[in-house]
Amino acid sequence: MKRILFLSLLALQLTCMSIARAEKADADKPSNVEANQFTLDDVKQVKIFTGKVILTRGTLIMKADKVVVTTDPSGYQFATLYAAPGGLATFRQKRDGGPDLWIEGEAERIEYDDKTEIVKLFSKAQMRRLQGTKVTDVVNGQFISYDSRVEFYSVNNDVSGTSQPGAGRIKAVIQPKSK
Repeated sequence: MKRILFLSLLALQLTCMSIARAEKADADKPSNVEANQFTLDDVKQVKIFTGKVILTRGTLIMKADKVVVTTDPSGYQFATLYAAPGGLATFRQKRDGGPDLWIEGEAERIEYDDKTEIVKLFSKAQMRRLQGTKVTDVVNGQFISYDSRVEFYSVNNDVSGTSQPGAGRIKAVIQPKSK
């Protein structure tokens, strides 16, 4: 019963986090990429960047060993970030809702959908909300889905995006709200 109560309270806390969103101004900014190598398949609309890739778009900064960007017919982009062996891919973005609010995360693979503004983190996933440099909330799991439009997290113990019995535990640290 205590476990069910704890999980219910945790779910409530995660869904009731502040209404801050990813900075809206980022959507209108160009993407800038630095890498050691670049290939383009213009017919399939696939761009592959490899070697210490840094992708920036306004306040959004993504870093990985390899980034594959596909563009759909409407012009929306979908990026998949792959970490180097033994490393983690990362992202960081300013959030609307106040000065110096940030969201950042890391995982072995990160998928970012430009159209839905959903970030999915796979394997060794962690997300942190920050106010300046102070970490306010942290979640860890094998899979994290984060909808930046509505500030909604889903954390699971399996990279499939579902929780599996015996697959491990998720962890969260949620700071109390300032009065």
